[in-house]
Amino acid sequence: MRFSLVFTVILSAGASVVWAQQPAPPAAGAAPAGVVKPVADGVYLFEFAGYQSMFVIDPAGVVITDPISPAAAPVYLAEVRKLTSAPIKYVVYSHHHFDHIAGGAPFKQAGAVFVAHRNAKVQLERLKNAAVVPPDQTVDESKTLTVGRTKVDLLYLGRNHSDNSLVVSVPARKVIYAADWLPVGELIWRNVFDSYIDEWFEGIDRVLALDWEKLVVGHARAHNPKGWGTKDDVRAFKAYFTDLKEAVRVAYLQGLCPNRAPNEVKLPKYAQLFEYEEFLPMNVDRMCLYWRNGWQ
Repeated sequence: MRFSLVFTVILSAGASVVWAQQPAPPAAGAAPAGVVKPVADGVYLFEFAGYQSMFVIDPAGVVITDPISPAAAPVYLAEVRKLTSAPIKYVVYSHHHFDHIAGGAPFKQAGAVFVAHRNAKVQLERLKNAAVVPPDQTVDESKTLTVGRTKVDLLYLGRNHSDNSLVVSVPARKVIYAADWLPVGELIWRNVFDSYIDEWFEGIDRVLALDWEKLVVGHARAHNPKGWGTKDDVRAFKAYFTDLKEAVRVAYLQGLCPNRAPNEVKLPKYAQLFEYEEFLPMNVDRMCLYWRNGWQ
């Protein structure tokens, strides 16, 4: 019963789900430092206090993703300025969750155009968080941003961790950025509670069909010091997700859902994954609800 209760509490908390992934704050007096890592020619990731974003530099301008937080944004902008004085042309929101996008103000002051999926704009208008810069432009299925000779594709592959997640692709460099719905070396997020599981499966296949080699993810993890993964990582995640669905189906048929399954379903094949012990029971609980509600 404990995990079903957690599900109820999270949903009733509304926008608090948005903050579910925030890492612990730094120790008193410690100022988090930003870290920039090259991913490909002209493509970089920015890391700050457990979060990651990607940015793309062309001599004609810069495309920024996810400005993270008010604390991160000035550091982010300063790190970009160490590499280029080119204008900040665009800021792209990967999805509407505040913990990834609340730091937009310095980039707006620098003249950037903000872009998000149309569903993200709807969510942000509903939530009315004053710290979040509203999108200037929206994306339906796809949109291409052209800065100088660089093209950045914004792709909507369906609902998953949110109803407005964008994949940001730099096709010439075979790099993509996807925050929170394509983990590398770990289980799916604890806030799978507010996600769209069937469509998430479909989105995994769609992203694997794209032409790319490196995936920049939305969170920095000790087990992934590069900050990015490959298609093999996405395939491994798909395997976990598939095995999880089947294991919970069996548990459901055995009458273990929802009370016993979160504690009794084990997938030792994946025990080496980051936060396996913490996340697996929550993933199982969510899958129990899907089977109980008529999943086929």
